[in-house]
Formats: sequence, structure tokens, C-alpha cells
Amino acid sequence: MRQILITGALGQLGSEIAAELRRRHGAEKVVLTDIRGDVNADLIAEGPFYQFDIRDGVRLTEIVRKHRIDTVYHLAALLSATAERDPQAAWDLNMNGLTTVLEVARVEGCSVFTPSSIGAFGPTTPRDWTPQDTLQRPTSMYGVTKVAGELLCDYYYHKFGVDTRGVRYPGLISSLTPPGGGTTDYAVDIYYQAVRQGRYRCFLKGDTYLDMMYMPDAVRAAIDLMEADPSRLRHRNAFNVSSMSFCPEEQAAYIRKYIPEFEIDYHVDPVRQAIANSWPNNLEDYAARVEWGWEPAHDLDTMTRDMLRVLSRRLEDARYGWNDQQ
Repeated sequence: MRQILITGALGQLGSEIAAELRRRHGAEKVVLTDIRGDVNADLIAEGPFYQFDIRDGVRLTEIVRKHRIDTVYHLAALLSATAERDPQAAWDLNMNGLTTVLEVARVEGCSVFTPSSIGAFGPTTPRDWTPQDTLQRPTSMYGVTKVAGELLCDYYYHKFGVDTRGVRYPGLISSLTPPGGGTTDYAVDIYYQAVRQGRYRCFLKGDTYLDMMYMPDAVRAAIDLMEADPSRLRHRNAFNVSSMSFCPEEQAAYIRKYIPEFEIDYHVDPVRQAIANSWPNNLEDYAARVEWGWEPAHDLDTMTRDMLRVLSRRLEDARYGWNDQQ
């Protein structure tokens, strides 16, 4: 039975991977860590949790040995928009945190999942059906750390035999956790504001296409890859995974299927717009489909319906009369 540790476990992706892994394996076999300790009290209370800085290799080693950890999901990082506000801090956390995890994994014999991102691509990357293996010249610090992280994970696999694996996530949309400082955050917040206010002010232009994924698919991608037969993995790290591509105007149109009065306007953030303009419209994910059977379950319509249904219930807003048949 696997003994699992998750770094950044209280973040958007970490909290949902943690919940699913604890459901599958039991809370005591999934150890959570985060630099914060003041959010998601229910998740913290369910099982082992340690609050510390992931760059502390001594503390990480102690926890790995205490719980006999064999698998690490390393999710602690600063996201794209936050990283641009403090690029030095982003490099420090994203790279030194990853190096710490890989070194502990090398010594202790752990396998490591590390997510990359569409942020690893840049303005000279082919924007439509971006290939698995292609030019990567990102123009954001977040993107720089993701490319460097992909290469570092490959190095630890080839040099030291560390079982490193990862995917390049598109923008992730969750009904459980709020946005966390990313360029694609509009695609999450738009649903919250649609339920709360019936309108949304978007920080990207209405025709900005980006690759997106609903969180249940993102969680399954990480776990399925870590459970895949390693003999089938030719790429191992930074698999493109794709689900849907849309722009704010299209997303608003789908919301109006369920909230006809919904309105959207725009106040463009030049920093996040520049980042979005450098990212692909959509990814080609043939390698993930062939090498470990990746296949998404959600599209824009099913995601929109589910997001609005879940959020309207959670926010105790009965204006739209949601029911299981809608």
C-alpha cells in the first residue's frame, strides 16, 4: 500500500488531490503539508498534516522517514500572476522547493509527481494544437520555472533513477476552492460571480482563447499518471493534457443557458493579458492518450452546468431553482 505525501496540499489543486487520495487510500496514508495552516480546517483535521516551508529539506526528510513515504505529489508553487509580481520569490520557491523534494526523493527512494503548465510555452510556440515536443521560450517567470522544472525532473530520472512524472496542466477550474493567483483565474471566478451577482468583470479580452480543464479531470490525470505502468512512459515528465478550449465570451454564453440575465464586461489587466497572449489556444495530448490512457470526461457545457449547480447550493442562493434534472 502506498504512503503518500502532498506538498502545497491546501491550495486549489492540492486540496482536491488530497481529498481524492484520502478517499482511495485512507486518511492516515496521505500526509499533507503546506506553508499555511489557517485554511481548510476540515481537511487538516482528517489526517496527518505538517505546516512548514518545503525548502526545509531536513524537516521534509524527517516527515518522509516517519511516515515511510514512497510517493510525493509536489504541488507547492507560486502561480503565474503572483509570480510576476515577485519573480525572485517565485524562482526561490518554485525551483528551490522542487530541488529539495527531488533530493529527498533521491535519497529516500520516492517517486515524484510535479505539475507543469501551459505557462511553459511562449509566444514562439505553435498556438494551435501545440505538440508534445516543441519550442518552449516562455516570457513569464512562472513559465521559466516550469520549463526549468521539467528539465530538472528529467535530469533526476536519467541521472539518478528517480521516478519523476508530470503533466502540463491547462487552466484549472474548481467548484471547491477559490482562485489562487493564476492568469486563468477568470474562468473560475466568473462562475462565483454569476451565482452571487449575475454579472462579471473580466481581466482578459473577450476573445482570448486558452486551454482549460475541470478539476475532477485534473485530479484524475495526476493520479492515473502516477499509477501508470512505467514501462509505457516514453516521455514520463510534462505530458500535455487537454480537455477544452474557450474564450470568456463563449464561457459567458454557456452560463446564459442557465442564467439568461448574466452579463459580462471587461477591464483588461495588461500583465495577465500579456501572459495569456503568450500561451497556446489548445494542446495536442496524443502522447498522454497513448502512453497512459488519458481521456477527459468533461466539456464546457457539462462543466458549466455542474459549477453553477454546486456553487448555487453552496452559496445558498436559490434564485435559479437548481435541481438534479436541470
